[in-house]
Amino acid sequence: YGPKNHPINVLRYKFPTKVPVILERYRNERDLPDIGQRKYVIPQEMSMSQFHQMVRQRMNLSSSKALFFLVNNRTMVSLSKSLLEVYDEFQDADGFLYITYASQDVFG
Repeated sequence: YGPKNHPINVLRYKFPTKVPVILERYRNERDLPDIGQRKYVIPQEMSMSQFHQMVRQRMNLSSSKALFFLVNNRTMVSLSKSLLEVYDEFQDADGFLYITYASQDVFG
């Protein structure tokens, strides 16, 4: 790809007020379903809490099921932060924000 035609540049041009996110299931996850769709463009003002709720709804998770997010497969971020704040701090070199979901705190 040339710089103009690189997928992330096309996404950022088409959706300048959205954050490109790749959502993946934690590699050892056994309780949560695979969400299917991996790539999202999320409004930059959406909070992590709102994104968390959106993912819960897509999975049809009951309120008793735990759902944790890890950014770049290692960092838990505050759910009060906006997607843009998290993106600005943690975006990958390829331009995407990688979020992994798991049913338990993988640090504990």
